[in-house]
Amino acid sequence: MSTPTHQLNKSSLFLRNKATAKAPANIAFIKYWGKADAELNLPLTDTISMNLSACLTTTTVEFNHSFQQDKFTLNRQKLTLPSKLVNHLDRIRRLAHIKPRAKITSSNNFPAGTGIASSASGFAALTLAAAAAADLKLSALQLSALARAGSGSAARSIPTGFVVWEKGHDHASSFASSLYPPHHWHLIDVIAIVSSQEKTTTSTDGHQLASTSPYFKLRLKQLPHRIIQVGQALKTKNLQLLGETIETEAIDLHLIAMSSQPPVFYWEPATLQLIKLLPQWRSRGLPVYFTLDAGPNPHLITEAKYQVKLLNQLHQLKFINQLIVNRVGEGARLIPNPRS
Repeated sequence: MSTPTHQLNKSSLFLRNKATAKAPANIAFIKYWGKADAELNLPLTDTISMNLSACLTTTTVEFNHSFQQDKFTLNRQKLTLPSKLVNHLDRIRRLAHIKPRAKITSSNNFPAGTGIASSASGFAALTLAAAAAADLKLSALQLSALARAGSGSAARSIPTGFVVWEKGHDHASSFASSLYPPHHWHLIDVIAIVSSQEKTTTSTDGHQLASTSPYFKLRLKQLPHRIIQVGQALKTKNLQLLGETIETEAIDLHLIAMSSQPPVFYWEPATLQLIKLLPQWRSRGLPVYFTLDAGPNPHLITEAKYQVKLLNQLHQLKFINQLIVNRVGEGARLIPNPRS
């Protein structure tokens, strides 16, 4: 496995360093489903996404020789450190040539494990905070590749705005970069929370099952054309082209999940109930389209000028538990450390 070039903190007197980062979740227009390399989290195709302004993870990482073990607190609950986090911390320690244990304090402002890319925002924030705390000097592309090693879609949460993740062929060549800044196109993504229950089949497990679907290879053949369509839609700000393409792409992802062996069902009855309303709304002059990641909660995409009209429709639906309104968001960034 190759590693990004970087400048190392070579001080043998490394005693303590601390950094805090905030990173967004992202919604994929072209999905990451199935892996070319499971160990490196290399995708089978390029993907395109939009960072979300209102779905954020904030993470503080502190390295200290006095710590006897790595510690992890999520949303004020002390938890056993998952193996994926341990492995990622070890990866960063090896890059920085340091040994101290770490204390990680993290919080999400949105429901985790429900298909809103909490793993993406979580690993992006962890990567940036840990790299800064370890005094690693990495470029944005190197940070994206490093975040991808922890969780594939985290690569897309490092850059800003509309993002393309290039599939690459090894660790150093698979990274995400910004296609357009947030102000390029004033889209909104309203997430309709129809279920806050944590999904029973993780995205990691879903990735492993994807190739067992008889429709998996057919989707891969169609993706190059879809990527061109989404790229053209973003360039020309063509909402209909974007919307029709992302709806087809989302349906295909869930078709593959449902036809895997064993099948994976992420949708809830309310998921289908909501997305079946959208053609009616479009016929009445509200151009709104859906996409879904590996979860039950639809992301409704339209232009910001339709926000009030869309929210008026959604507020009438009693099966929706919560609405999260996102604009196109910034990428991962360092913020001042909280007071200890």
